[in-house]
Amino acid sequence: MDNITFISDQLDLSSAQVTETLALLDQGATVPFIARYRKEATGSLDEVAVAEIRDLAAQLRELEARKAAIVASLEKNGHLTGELAARIQASDSLTTLEDIYLPYRPKRRTKGQQAREKGLEPLAEAIFAQGGGDPEAMATAFVDPEKGVETASDALSGAMDIMAEWINEQEEVRKALRELYAKKSTISCRVASGMEEKGAKFRDYFDWNEPLHDAPSHRILAARRGEREEVLNLTIRPTEEDALHILHNLVVSGDSPDSTLVRRAMEQGYKRLLSRSMETEARMLSKERADTEAITVFADNLRELLLSPPMGARRVMGIDPGFRTGCKVVCLDSQGKLLHHDTIYPNMGEQKDRKAAETVHNLVARFDIEAVAIGNGTAGRETERFIKGLGLPKEIIITLVNESGASIYSASEVARQEFPDLDLTVRGSVSIGRRLMDPLSELVKIDPKSIGVGQYQHDVDQNALKKSLDDTVISCVNGVGVDLNRASAELLTYVSGLGPQLARNIVAYRDENGPFTRRKDLLKVPRLGPKAYEQCAGFLRITDGKNPLDASAVHPESYGIVDAMAKDLGVTVASLIGKSDLKQALDLSAYTTDTVGIPTLTDICDELAKPGRDPRDDFKLFNYREGVETMDDLEEGMRLPGVVTNVTAFGAFVDIGVHQDGLVHISEMSDKFVKNPADVLKVHQKVQVVVIGIDKQRKRISLSMKSRPGDGGAPKGKGNDTPPPKPSRPSKPKREREEKGRPFNNPFAELLKK
Repeated sequence: MDNITFISDQLDLSSAQVTETLALLDQGATVPFIARYRKEATGSLDEVAVAEIRDLAAQLRELEARKAAIVASLEKNGHLTGELAARIQASDSLTTLEDIYLPYRPKRRTKGQQAREKGLEPLAEAIFAQGGGDPEAMATAFVDPEKGVETASDALSGAMDIMAEWINEQEEVRKALRELYAKKSTISCRVASGMEEKGAKFRDYFDWNEPLHDAPSHRILAARRGEREEVLNLTIRPTEEDALHILHNLVVSGDSPDSTLVRRAMEQGYKRLLSRSMETEARMLSKERADTEAITVFADNLRELLLSPPMGARRVMGIDPGFRTGCKVVCLDSQGKLLHHDTIYPNMGEQKDRKAAETVHNLVARFDIEAVAIGNGTAGRETERFIKGLGLPKEIIITLVNESGASIYSASEVARQEFPDLDLTVRGSVSIGRRLMDPLSELVKIDPKSIGVGQYQHDVDQNALKKSLDDTVISCVNGVGVDLNRASAELLTYVSGLGPQLARNIVAYRDENGPFTRRKDLLKVPRLGPKAYEQCAGFLRITDGKNPLDASAVHPESYGIVDAMAKDLGVTVASLIGKSDLKQALDLSAYTTDTVGIPTLTDICDELAKPGRDPRDDFKLFNYREGVETMDDLEEGMRLPGVVTNVTAFGAFVDIGVHQDGLVHISEMSDKFVKNPADVLKVHQKVQVVVIGIDKQRKRISLSMKSRPGDGGAPKGKGNDTPPPKPSRPSKPKREREEKGRPFNNPFAELLKK
């Protein structure tokens, strides 16, 4: 099966869709560009499907490279035959390929090899044939003290070593045991000797057993972390009885003396070789499954956070709260430019409170502040209470902002370049203020792993995590669009077709020549050629430019189509902007060409109706419950508003304004059964919760969204008028492939789902 056919079958797509998508990727097109501007070529595949084709093609290239290396090794060592080459070429997974190669793989000097060197392989072959002969009698002929075979017992022992290796290397045996390990393995943990006190955080795993196929990702990753920290001893295995029963049926063919010896070799081979090999595979593939689930959770959370509703261009006062060191205050203009910074010391006595109040009033009046953003860390609620008590004009928005990662940004090279002469805390205040204006533009400056929306992010495959998070950031940035004249180099880096160097070149050109007035002026930027322009132009916006289309998502390559539409209607291009009935007023089929079809023309009309539309929700002010600022203020049964800060496989963490997030366990999310927390809650969603447990010593708060007697119904996740999200769904091909249970290159995956 060729790669195109294989990918088509795996993703349930047509060969034409796969062929065209791969051709575009090979030409340097990005996933967002292909999904947005090449719908005719791909059959309107979305970003998820395009990325799946890309990733599956990469895996196939890796598989082909491994096949070539194995063939070269077999040829070099004289093992390659036509039949073997055909089997290698027919294999469709790395696991199958390695099973084929295993008997021929160069090995260290094993017990079996030592026995072969003593001339005992013919004896092993005779016994393994199980023809009913007497092994003791057969072994006598192989006694040779000069070769180190002193007795018949020595000869039989060597023959068993050879047979054990044969059994270990049989494809059929490994396939059957692999299935057993996937279906019936138990993952078990025991506390290591003397580690009870030091490893207290792993107490739940001191004596833990669970079927491997039922174990959720977070428990697998937690157990592995405990093992890595030498607190836990972890095993993954089925019962030995089940494993030996399968082997007996595959290897032993009778009950004669030679069959008895084969059975002993089988048991020896299982304990010494197969069980270790299969457990290693089970560990690796269960880890792969856990990684995939954890990375998916992380990416979904990151997407929701990046797409948090922006307040928009307002003059903002950003405050990084603190007690002893005071609160760092910055004033920003509507473009996020720093105008002033200061320090106030509220909550430290009446005299300092008065001075802090005077400073805030003066700054609000001086810079015509429209909103105040306060970090939600230490002293956040106290500072919020202080600012709200100053009697500022009612139209000024006062709100807490999630400051996760702000300290990381403050110490980063990006922040040092932006504000080389400012203190870390001042930089943090700027980040807090800008997050209120546009979360996406500010959060892209921070390593996603530092934002705090992941689950066991340091335990998963770091390359896979980075790739997934980069894809998520790129998707969000290009989905929203970027203001070419306001964007930082960090934000521009994620635009389709650009990268760090071109992003810096754009900013440098803008600083030297002033704002861009036309998209096509991008071609004047050093090293930004036609290909990069093709990929990036549609995702960059120029407001108040010379061409009104430059403020929209209409790609420059389609400007001629819009000109033709305007001409046919007898109007200017500018008059088409905001025209919602354009599809009804025109016969779109009249504008089709060999490369432009109805999907692109429909997108153009939709974009003209709402040019530069932002896919993010509108900003809505949120307030925590007054008077509840610390854990000491909590009581069981309290109903409180909160904001979801993290969604995991076992529940969701909610900020209720007491400096310690509470946990809504999956079992407390709804009166109905919840399989996946992400189907109910999303990061940054506003919810109503009930306090059901307070553990001050361990700093744990248990929350619920279920109905409680006398509360008039369960909180439904609609706190502060924010509707619950629709469950995110994978693309059609991915969804159907999951339903069919046909993952690529993971023989355990289907079995683990059962």
